[in-house]
Amino acid sequence: MMSQESLALLLRSVNLPSCAMRYQEVADQAESEGWNLTRYLRHLVELEIEARRLRKIERLLKASHLPSGKTLATLDLSRFSAKIRRQLPTLCEGHFLERSENILAFGLPGRGKTHLVSAIGHELAQKGHPVLFVPAYRLVQGLLAAKRDLALEREMRRLDRFEAVIIDDIGYVQQQQEEMEVLFTFLAERYERRSVIITSNLVFSQWDKIFKDPMTTAAAIDRIVHHCTILELGGSSYRTDNALNQDKEKKVSKEV
Repeated sequence: MMSQESLALLLRSVNLPSCAMRYQEVADQAESEGWNLTRYLRHLVELEIEARRLRKIERLLKASHLPSGKTLATLDLSRFSAKIRRQLPTLCEGHFLERSENILAFGLPGRGKTHLVSAIGHELAQKGHPVLFVPAYRLVQGLLAAKRDLALEREMRRLDRFEAVIIDDIGYVQQQQEEMEVLFTFLAERYERRSVIITSNLVFSQWDKIFKDPMTTAAAIDRIVHHCTILELGGSSYRTDNALNQDKEKKVSKEV
């Protein structure tokens, strides 16, 4: 008769760690509730599948570099327009990734652009989609370093593993010729193959500050908006409102 230790080792050897950990617990439950063998095996396999799903999500979130606190649960939806509130559930489903479509969030600083796209990114990762969050300046620095090391193609392939690359604050790129070129190359490479999600405090008419050359600016905008959902964020600054509320609370506290 096979010992419990031997069975656990066999299950781990065929990459079934959750089955190895829980087969006895499930066997006890099956015996007490009168399950047949098929139901026992089905339940055990379902536990393994769920454990693998959770491990995959954990890996995806770790690789995504998404801000951990900027999730859908912490997003103040009341700050967004009714249109954005209607669009958000559909975007979080992730079907736009299958069509290699883009998302572009416009708004002045403090309007919640980063939190909004990060929340979408978290939802996509929860559904098993590889996502990368990266500030625009860091993306450009990485591409420039890869170009200097004659490894730009390899870096492009690495980034291509992500179904969506979230580029935060594209308006703050340093506007030098080399930086403009690698950023444009990246956007052109992903066109109609992979999605980008971009936040910008600059409207399209100001993107010549990023790409300098009018033709390059027009070509970059054309590639991004060809298949794109545009989210326009208005209202007041969250950070300013938060600071004012804290100041009011301090004054009330002192008066009490």
